[in-house]
Amino acid sequence: MAKLTGGQAAVEALKVENVEYVFGLIGSATMEMFDALYDAKKINFVGVHDERTGTHIADGYARASGNAGVILAGQNGPGATNLVTGLGQAMAAFSPVISIAGALSSSHVYRDAFQEVDQQSLFKPVTKKTWTVTGADRVPEMFREAFRVSMSPRRGPVQLNLPRDVLSAQAEYEDFGAPEAYRVQSVPAGSQETIEQATALLHKAKRPVIIAGGGIKNTEGHVQAIALAEALNSPIVTSPGHGDAIPLGHPLNAGQMGPRGNEVASRLVREADVILALGTRVGFNSTFYSYDNINRDAKIIHVELEPTAIGRFFPVELGIWGDAPTVALQLCEALAKLESRNTADAWTEAYKAERIAYLAKRDADAQVDAMPIHPSGLFKTLRDVLPQNAAVTMDAGTLCLQATDALNYWEPKSLFTPLDFGLVGFSFACGLGVKLAKPERPVVSLMGDGGFGMTVSELSTAVDHGINTVTVVMNNRCWGAEKAYQRDFFGERYIGADISSPEFDKLAELYGAAGFRASTLPEMAEAIEAALACGKPAVVDVAVDPAALYSFRRDSFKHRGG
Repeated sequence: MAKLTGGQAAVEALKVENVEYVFGLIGSATMEMFDALYDAKKINFVGVHDERTGTHIADGYARASGNAGVILAGQNGPGATNLVTGLGQAMAAFSPVISIAGALSSSHVYRDAFQEVDQQSLFKPVTKKTWTVTGADRVPEMFREAFRVSMSPRRGPVQLNLPRDVLSAQAEYEDFGAPEAYRVQSVPAGSQETIEQATALLHKAKRPVIIAGGGIKNTEGHVQAIALAEALNSPIVTSPGHGDAIPLGHPLNAGQMGPRGNEVASRLVREADVILALGTRVGFNSTFYSYDNINRDAKIIHVELEPTAIGRFFPVELGIWGDAPTVALQLCEALAKLESRNTADAWTEAYKAERIAYLAKRDADAQVDAMPIHPSGLFKTLRDVLPQNAAVTMDAGTLCLQATDALNYWEPKSLFTPLDFGLVGFSFACGLGVKLAKPERPVVSLMGDGGFGMTVSELSTAVDHGINTVTVVMNNRCWGAEKAYQRDFFGERYIGADISSPEFDKLAELYGAAGFRASTLPEMAEAIEAALACGKPAVVDVAVDPAALYSFRRDSFKHRGG
């Protein structure tokens, strides 16, 4: 038995979970916990400048490492409310973030106390589960439950509210337990019947396509997915934001599909007769929920670890509740047992030729001599200079949406985006978490000037903790996506679209980081190479043509006739 405060017990619970980093912003509500962290030598505390961006750092760390990312908001009220955007982002990405916030003393609740807000209700819509700890003796129990819920399929963020009196009170504690004692140790496989049915459908397919989603990427199940594709001689497309689920160099990888994908991958899904969806919801970003982006007549085999996702948006021929890599391996084994097997050779050979031509045309059409810099030339330069082991983080916005499928991802996991939340201001902070999870890999964060302006204060965090990422600010001096809609659908009646910013290279230097500026593509290439080699956090401010805008959501403005 050990007698500890609730704050000390909270830190002991983090130790049991082998937490390596806690990201957070200090506050008086959780001083007992911060004081306990002072003695926790194996836990690195990374102080941030805003709880929102701290949550993005924890999110990036969680996605890259496969472990939970921990964010600690030291203050109740405003410190807690600042977490909401980051948790909404993590929820949309199924990212296992453990969010902890101080809370009012229990005796002050419902008394209009200083910084009072109903945190229990506040966090419910943006987490898998939210708890308010009711006593110091229950702290280990609640932390165990938080990690268990967050890390269980489908993963996602959770919120723990810790009242001041709970953190300061003392209790006697027995053994804190071990994670494996209350964690899921296996994942479901497809039933024998459904595997046989799926094998028969795939065996007969003349135009098969595999869609690899987060269920392949996040589990690093590309080996199983590729083995199945090779057994079928079938092309693989990736769902939006998961273009790194399959290594670029594999000849069966067609890249990202859908309205925001490339024309080759998108055509395959529109024309396939059998679609095997592996670990993807086949949701909004993949299809806009429209048969314009998926063959209405295709037989869909939908494999998902979350059973409520199966057939949710499109009716399926066969739904298989199971872990995507496991089911892919089962299908490989079942196909190998067939005495004779059809392969879609004509379909796939035609695809391969089209894919090679598309990649060549992408390079040939890049505007490399345009002044100011055109996005297509910028993306080609990035393809040329980024190391193959680079991890890339993206923001939302017109330039990053174009970049998502325009770059090359040679190994999983290499691409980290806001996904369905479409959050501006995500990329730089996320990249800091990715770098801490994968310190051996170069990390490059792409942002627009507006998004970087939202989060630039975390340059202090990067400098103070030696988190050496490279942020490429694609500076077109406007909110590009919205300005494109105003141009294309609202008669160029611009309002709020243009923005001003400081010279980000000079601002970076004031923070103690390295700053670079580029107005031509050769300057940009040289700057990125120098930034990668400088041994400091670095910012490359790139002047991009403000007229090179693109309207992604044309479906939303059909009524305006643009």
